[in-house]
Amino acid sequence: MGTAIRHGDLAHLALLLAALAMSYVLPFELLLISYIVLGPAHYYTEISWLHDRKYFMPHRGLAVMLALAALGGMFIADPWWSGVLVWSCLIGAAVAALGLPARVSALLALLAGTLTLIMALGGAPFVLIAVLLPTFIHVSIFTLVFMTLGAIRSKSSAQFVIIGAYLAAIAAILIVPPSARAVIPEFARLGDYYFGPIAPQLGSLFGAADLQFAGRITGLLSFVYTYHYLNWFIKADVIRWSNMPRRRVVGVAILSVASTAFCFYNYVLGITVLLLVSLMHVLLEFPLNTIAIREFAALAFWRSARARSA
Repeated sequence: MGTAIRHGDLAHLALLLAALAMSYVLPFELLLISYIVLGPAHYYTEISWLHDRKYFMPHRGLAVMLALAALGGMFIADPWWSGVLVWSCLIGAAVAALGLPARVSALLALLAGTLTLIMALGGAPFVLIAVLLPTFIHVSIFTLVFMTLGAIRSKSSAQFVIIGAYLAAIAAILIVPPSARAVIPEFARLGDYYFGPIAPQLGSLFGAADLQFAGRITGLLSFVYTYHYLNWFIKADVIRWSNMPRRRVVGVAILSVASTAFCFYNYVLGITVLLLVSLMHVLLEFPLNTIAIREFAALAFWRSARARSA
């Protein structure tokens, strides 16, 4: 199976190309439609999946703390403090995911808290963390890490081709951006209101201070968000839909449809609910993210060490 092209890989590539094509045709519309239609189903199914795996932490009670942090984050108006919250949840989840004895975990948490205090006093860009970590970094960088780990584990050349296609799609959007014209102007306005802050923060990160929420950034976000959702749904061997309890499947379906319908009924309140559920699923995924990053770093170090010794 290592080098064979499976039907799932072909479907995966087809969905990636479809997301890219739609990002050029309807960049503003696709971003919002994906967020309110595909987003809820992704959030609820992934939270269910994480719940069955104890959120990759020693105790599910720690996940309750992350969920409450997400709820509290909705009431923080200052982006700087939101960044402090998100960062604190990330390092807290990283410590919890290690599964070390309580005393060792407490010591690491103390060290992490001290580091955070030093960062805060040193003027660390927590606003950038607040805006980019739960959005662009989550849907693109973490997705790329999981894709790469999956390809390495399966030793699948086809999956590496898909990774190459993913990177090429991003490069294509950046080099030849979609049109800034919106077919439905209201979608452009709403997209700018909810996703507009991502553009200047990306500009700050890459040294492009005048970066605006226009064709290039909108197309990029449309593609990475849509592909992020589709990439999750196609992982049937990971999610194992057939193993989900029937009542939970029904519950997830009802919540997903209701969340989408609520957005169409009252967009402001509906998006507010989705922002909460989205942030909650991001924070609950932090333990898994840190595990994946550790594994990725270990593989990179091992390959580098082997190359030096060869």
